[in-house]
Parts: sequence; structure tokens; C-alpha cells
Amino acid sequence: MDMTVNTAGADCRAVSDILSRIGDKWTIQVVVALRSGPRRFNEIKRRVGGISQQMLTRTLKTLERDGMIERSVRHTTPPQVAYALTPLGHSLSDTAKHLADWAAAHRGAIADNRVRYDNRKP
Repeated sequence: MDMTVNTAGADCRAVSDILSRIGDKWTIQVVVALRSGPRRFNEIKRRVGGISQQMLTRTLKTLERDGMIERSVRHTTPPQVAYALTPLGHSLSDTAKHLADWAAAHRGAIADNRVRYDNRKP
């Protein structure tokens, strides 16, 4: 029996799963926020405008599970928790930074194109 199709399908699903996770709006912003070094929860929340506490918690847990960030706890009173990119997370942050720079450089052109498209007559 030829397993090529099943293996290719499994590979495609795995890549699709990873791309959907890292391609969501919050993941990329959290990774970019951690590019310059470890940060505490509230620092990340301030840098990632509009993210709720619940969504940030969920995003951080997902990134930790995937090995992109590590969570460290300093046993002080109260405990201090910091999040930092792992080498895997840094490799993603390089790509994310390029994508963010591209988006910033082209946002005006994209906005103009959207207006032009929306104003077309059917």
C-alpha cells in the first residue's frame, strides 16, 4: 500500500496547524514584544495594544507549549514571572519583524487600494 499521500497529507496538516497558530494576530505581536528581551506579563500587555488578559494568558501558554517562549518564576514575595523568547522563538521573531516592517511600509498603499476597490462601481 502506498503511504505517500497519507504522509503528505499529514505533513500538510502539521504545517497548516503551525501556520495558523503563528499567523494569528496576537502570537506575532507577543513575539515581537519579546524580541528585545524578557518581559513581565503587564509589560507585554502594555506593548500589545488591545489584547485582553485572558487572550494574553492563552497566547503565552500556547507559545510556551510550542517551545517559542520560556516562563521563569523568581521566588520573591509576590512571585515575579517573566517571559522570554527561546532560540526557536527568536528565529520566528526575525521573520515576524520583517513582516511587521513590510506591513508598516505598505499600509498607506494598501489603505489606498482598499478605498479604490470599495469605491468601484459594480
